Amino acid sequence: MSHKLLAEALGTFILIFAGTGAIVINQVSGGAITHPGIALAFGLVVMAMIYTFGDISGAHLNPAVTTAFAAAGRFPWKNVPLYFGAQISGALAGSVSLRLLFPEATTLGATLPAGSPTQSFFLEVILTAILMLTILGVSTEAKEKGITAGIVIGGVIALEALVAGPICGASMNPARSLAPAAVSGSWTHLWIYLIAPTLGALIAVPLNKMIRLEQTS
Repeated sequence: MSHKLLAEALGTFILIFAGTGAIVINQVSGGAITHPGIALAFGLVVMAMIYTFGDISGAHLNPAVTTAFAAAGRFPWKNVPLYFGAQISGALAGSVSLRLLFPEATTLGATLPAGSPTQSFFLEVILTAILMLTILGVSTEAKEKGITAGIVIGGVIALEALVAGPICGASMNPARSLAPAAVSGSWTHLWIYLIAPTLGALIAVPLNKMIRLEQTS
């Protein structure tokens, strides 16, 4: 189990360092990366982490994904708190590293609603449900590993960030939002990004079961 937890911590660290790092560098460089570049950075780093750690820990990198895998019966509930700890620790380390490298960055890529909190809440629910449906469809048990799994999941993340990022931030990941909020002190509306992705991921579980049952009936 220790090697799986290390993989989750390292993978989530790299996700936060590269993903929110793209937001930070875009801000301090006057927009050199651009919004499409940020969306692509998140998609590419998730894709890379799935191919790097997918056969070790499943490359969840996301407490909402871990919770949904457990609810789907693909992952033991007893290991959920351990994965949470590894993911959050890795995410915090990523945000701390960015703080040390870019002390002038204010929010460190924290997710903040551009519109109403309600709008962002429902966007995050829908986005995460779509993401989790994709993950359940291309994964085996609780492992996102395969020839195309990384490309498909990374592509969905990039697409959703490209479309909805300017409005809600397209977090889809409680650890991704918690870490920059905690390190930068940007706590505004954090509840959205803790509750909505978890709810969206859990909604995907019965939807996936209904679809699979329909296929086999």
